[in-house]
Amino acid sequence: MTYEELAPEALPVFRGLPASRRTDLLQNAMVHSVSSGTVLFEQGDVPNFQLIVLAGSAQLFGRSAEGGEVLIEAVRAPDLIIPAAVLTGAPYLMQARVPEPSRFLLIHAAAFRSAVDADPLLAHAVIGSLAQQFRRMVRQIKNLKLRTAIQRVGCYLLALSQRQRTPDKAVLPFEKMLIASELGITRESFSRALSSLSNSGIQVHGQIVLIHDAPRLAAECGYDPVTDGPDADDFVV
Repeated sequence: MTYEELAPEALPVFRGLPASRRTDLLQNAMVHSVSSGTVLFEQGDVPNFQLIVLAGSAQLFGRSAEGGEVLIEAVRAPDLIIPAAVLTGAPYLMQARVPEPSRFLLIHAAAFRSAVDADPLLAHAVIGSLAQQFRRMVRQIKNLKLRTAIQRVGCYLLALSQRQRTPDKAVLPFEKMLIASELGITRESFSRALSSLSNSGIQVHGQIVLIHDAPRLAAECGYDPVTDGPDADDFVV
C-alpha cells in the first residue's frame, strides 16, 4: 500500500476503552478494501454498518430529485462516516463514494449502537466525532453564505496549504470540478477565481497552486483562523 494505514485497535474512537470491550466490538467488525470509484452507500439507504476510515478517504455527495449532485465533504482517516445516521437508524442524507483505493472498518450498526449505549467512554468518543462534524458543517455554511466565490477559493487554498504543512503552495486533492462543487460554485467560476487571485500572488500549475504572498492573500480574502484553521484532530482536507 502507498498510504499509511491505521490498525483497527489503534483508532482514536477506541482510545481509553478496556481491551475486553474493544475486542468485543471488533468481533462484530470487518476490514473492507475498496477500489477507486466504489459506492459505499446511496443516499436514502438505512445504515447496516458504522464505517470508519482506516486509510484513504470517502467523498460524501448530496443529490437532488432532478439528479444534480454536489460534493458536501471528504472524510479521511480516522474519522467515522456519518455516525448520526448509524446511531439513529435514519436513512443517509448523502451518498458515499471512494476517490482512491481505501480501507474501512465496518462495525455492524446494531452492535455499534449497543456498545455506545453500554460504554460511556465510547459514547464520549462518538460525541467528539459528532461535534467535529457539526463544526465542519457550520464552517461550510458560513463560507457559503458570508463570502464571495473569490474569497472562498482564496481561503480554501490557504487552509489547504496549512493542513498540508506547505505554506508556499497547496496541492489540490481533487479535480477542480469537485472542489468547485464543494465550494458551491461552478467549474468555470472556480477557474475565474483562480485567475483573479493571480493578482494576490498565486500561480497555478495543474494541481499545484503556488502561494507567493500568504499574508496578502489572507488579508484580501478575509481568512479567519477560527473559521478556516483546522481543529485539533480535524481529519478532513
